[in-house]
Amino acid sequence: MNIKKLHYFSGITLSLFIGVHLFNHLAALFGATLHMRIMDVLRVVYRNPVIETILLIAVFFQAMSGIQLVRKVRKQSTGFYPKLQIYTGLYLAFFLVAHTVATVWQGRQVLKLDTNFYYAAVVVNALPAALFFMPYYFLAVMSVFGHVAAIHFQKTQHLSVNHAQKQAKMILITGAIIGILILVSLNQTYQGIEIPKEYYKTLEGYF
Repeated sequence: MNIKKLHYFSGITLSLFIGVHLFNHLAALFGATLHMRIMDVLRVVYRNPVIETILLIAVFFQAMSGIQLVRKVRKQSTGFYPKLQIYTGLYLAFFLVAHTVATVWQGRQVLKLDTNFYYAAVVVNALPAALFFMPYYFLAVMSVFGHVAAIHFQKTQHLSVNHAQKQAKMILITGAIIGILILVSLNQTYQGIEIPKEYYKTLEGYF
């Protein structure tokens, strides 16, 4: 099995987790408490040592294999969607590694925090951190949907280019809406909550 196929299967594995993760974030629109209740249920599965190890391996393999694939195809890739696939893939490689390190290593191992709703919310509610983290999270969501849109277009354009373009655009629009809603769901004023002081430790030394 070549690296492209392995990249595809690791991508499918991560897509399942990302889909559930985004659903969990969207649930916060109905309250931080609901978000954390759902998270507690989901953690029984994805924090199982075997599952978590598989996910961690998939994250780093996806990033490394993605960069290798970009190096092979970037000069031959022309057109909007092939380039979109490359650029969204590169951003996802950066985000997946950075977010995993920040959550699993820094949050849980170094700061000894429960990396729950408050861990994500604190960085989008405190200035100047929010100026970095709001676009950081939004671009991550857009990159997920942009990557899917690019792959979908390239796999379906032989049937009907116009139809493939319309579907790809809908995927991108859906990603933008979800990205905005997730930022709204993390907003402290919207939630009517106060973020516990210990979570502001995540900002020390950076902002």
